[in-house]
Amino acid sequence: MAECGCGIDITSKEERRVLIILLAINLAMFLAEIAMGIIAESMGLIADSLDMLADAAVYGISLYAVGRAASIKTRAALLSGIFQIGLALGVATEIVRRVIWGSEPEPLYMVLVSLLALIANVICLVLISKYRAGEVHMRASWIFSKNDVIANVGVILSGLLVYAFSARWPDLVIGMIIVAVVLRGGLMIVADASRERHRIATSVDLGQRPVAPFERRL
Repeated sequence: MAECGCGIDITSKEERRVLIILLAINLAMFLAEIAMGIIAESMGLIADSLDMLADAAVYGISLYAVGRAASIKTRAALLSGIFQIGLALGVATEIVRRVIWGSEPEPLYMVLVSLLALIANVICLVLISKYRAGEVHMRASWIFSKNDVIANVGVILSGLLVYAFSARWPDLVIGMIIVAVVLRGGLMIVADASRERHRIATSVDLGQRPVAPFERRL
């Protein structure tokens, strides 16, 4: 009896539902954080908000890849990683600009908004955790969610340090650390997707290679 593929259909539906929830949460938090980051003049909040936007894009790309061929899922993960790397470099440029021109971050806004973002990202992390060892596009989503939690804790810490020392340097330092975390995550995904693409290409080549004469006799 032929396989119906029901298990694959169920898995795809579950992945799609989880990714839609993650996409909605990250878009909402991006809007909240970017607004408060501008108001509070916090590079940490702005960096984290753009990380949220990047994650929303990643989840959207992964959503597109659900149920499609492995090669498409691999390209989706690769595109996600490249997007993350580009974002990290853009935020690093903004941090350098603020080092030169100055800023006055508001620690209260930083801590309160980051606490809210932390709660949202822990929810995302719990939802995506069952897929952390799954296909490449879902592994990418897991790495980004994990990095978000790290970034939120960092912004909370920077807000407390800004308040304690009445200085802007903790915000800039944490902003650079977030950039490093995002950059590392992007590079990890690009490497993972590249390995997966090589594996798929190798599998195809092996499946299509000519059969040797001695193998025919066997």
